[in-house]
Amino acid sequence: MPSLLLRLGSYDQRLLRALVTRRRRGLGLFMRSVTHLADWPVAVAITLCVALGAVPGLESTGVRMAWTLAVAHLAVEVLKRIFTRARPLPSKGLEWLVTVPDQFSFPSGHATAAMSMALPLVVTLGWPLGGIVLSLAICVGLSRCYLGVHYPGDVVAGWALSASVFTGVTILGV
Repeated sequence: MPSLLLRLGSYDQRLLRALVTRRRRGLGLFMRSVTHLADWPVAVAITLCVALGAVPGLESTGVRMAWTLAVAHLAVEVLKRIFTRARPLPSKGLEWLVTVPDQFSFPSGHATAAMSMALPLVVTLGWPLGGIVLSLAICVGLSRCYLGVHYPGDVVAGWALSASVFTGVTILGV
């Protein structure tokens, strides 16, 4: 098992390096903007607006979103303290493009929060609006790698965590 983790870690580092060495100025500005959509205060505000019925017809979706976000956020905080994976170290000329909220990288809280908000909306809105929401959540996750603060595996784990929690919340009928 440890050799598998070492190989995965090495692959994660190579993917991240390939991404950050190809940064573009205009894209960096977009990624810095989109990543803040999943900052904890923004995520809570969006969720509360939908949950409280600020958008008529989405009240039950908002409740599922609130539960998914809350449970997934708690799981992220626990997992970060269990795995204690350090964030990627910025190499010369490839600094972090945003301030990091904490020292641990796995799983990505921003990717988890964005997908936790998106999945209930995707199911409710259907296509094409749901596709736009899902694309935005994916952009938030990708932005965390582009900005140099998460490995790709952190983001994928965050997406999987939010999908698992959303599935559980849906099965429980919340």
